[in-house]
Amino acid sequence: MNISEQAPGVFFVEGPASNWLIVRDDSGFILIDGGYPADRDLVLESVRGLGLDPAAAKAMLITHGHVDHTGSAAYFSRTFSTPILCSPEELAHVQGKEKHQVTFGQVLVRAWRPKVFHWMLHVINAKALQAEPATRAEAWTQERLQGLPGKPEAILLPGHTPGNVALLLPTARAIAVGDSFVSGHPISPMSGPQMLHWMYHSDPAAALGATHRLDDVDASVVLPGHGPALNMPLAEALSALRKQY
Repeated sequence: MNISEQAPGVFFVEGPASNWLIVRDDSGFILIDGGYPADRDLVLESVRGLGLDPAAAKAMLITHGHVDHTGSAAYFSRTFSTPILCSPEELAHVQGKEKHQVTFGQVLVRAWRPKVFHWMLHVINAKALQAEPATRAEAWTQERLQGLPGKPEAILLPGHTPGNVALLLPTARAIAVGDSFVSGHPISPMSGPQMLHWMYHSDPAAALGATHRLDDVDASVVLPGHGPALNMPLAEALSALRKQY
């Protein structure tokens, strides 16, 4: 785990295989995403390492309902009564009523590739197969988001999952893009702005097309769900991304 302050009050945590954020201001703090189930102790440690009490989180915002982003959500909801908030379009997924996830079969047929095999082992060790849904999750409204630390703004980017979002932190000029696009991944041979392998997306073409919804967004720090932070204007990250496709 590596914690870095990428913008004032915006702490980017690079976990073993997925990332989460802690956003704080004078009104308190929120979490954005929560790693794999096995990352729970690291999530708690990252919060306490900033001198914060996990029980005091105003909310945990979920960019999308995959288990490497919701792994701590049920625990925070049950233990601290933390509100777990996501887009209305993603609510059934986060609550466990729907499933939009890469299948075991899709992974298994590619497991002869060393990178995929090692990623699969990590997923199993990260307790992805024992993930607990956040059954008490709620759909946010833009008004509710505006009352939270950082005043996040949700931008719907369907394709990775039906209700996948990016979360803009306008004052910090930072954006959490989740898996809308990333800067690296254990099975990828490259670094820098890129789409995840197609098997991770509900609709790969829609996922790439949805990134155009970010074209007019002003941000100077890009914080992906996998890989390191991108300290570049969002427009530059998108330009580098599209050169590959």
